[in-house]
Amino acid sequence: MKDVLLFLSAFIPMYALMLLKKIVELLCKNIDFNFLNILVLLLLLCLIILGLIGINLEINNKKQKSLKVKIISAENITDRHFLGYFSLFVLFAITFDLSRVSMFLVFIVIIAMIGIVYVKNKLFYINPFLNILGYNFFSIEYQVYGESKQRATRIFYKGDIKINKSYYIKVKDENFSFVDKTKKI
Repeated sequence: MKDVLLFLSAFIPMYALMLLKKIVELLCKNIDFNFLNILVLLLLLCLIILGLIGINLEINNKKQKSLKVKIISAENITDRHFLGYFSLFVLFAITFDLSRVSMFLVFIVIIAMIGIVYVKNKLFYINPFLNILGYNFFSIEYQVYGESKQRATRIFYKGDIKINKSYYIKVKDENFSFVDKTKKI
């Protein structure tokens, strides 16, 4: 379930754009205040709230173990994964008329198909909302203190990761980790 919520969080900017468009259209009386439009407003609002819950649960996950690590190498790869999502946001926000039942159904099917691929392939690192919140995305190699082998992960961090510096990291999997700012080195 947390993985689905993380998927929903990646689209928060798009949901917000679509919600804003729908509200402006209603206020300008470009569309009617009918059942479908109310349903779309509520759905977009629920998707935003669920996405916020998902990202909050992951960032503030107290149950996830933090590892003290030494960073061997780090490369900021934020720009490689996020810009493609913005074209999708624009496509949905500008061209989709969710006041039509057919477009609403197409929207639901497209989001479901993207969600299946996103969750199945653990593409959690593709999350433009985190970038908007100020997180950078890094590909790092690290060594856990007390172990000899090197590991690799992709990690979100506000700021720049420094080589040969120690950090505490919370590793969900090789595609989604956070620096644990609650622990000090």
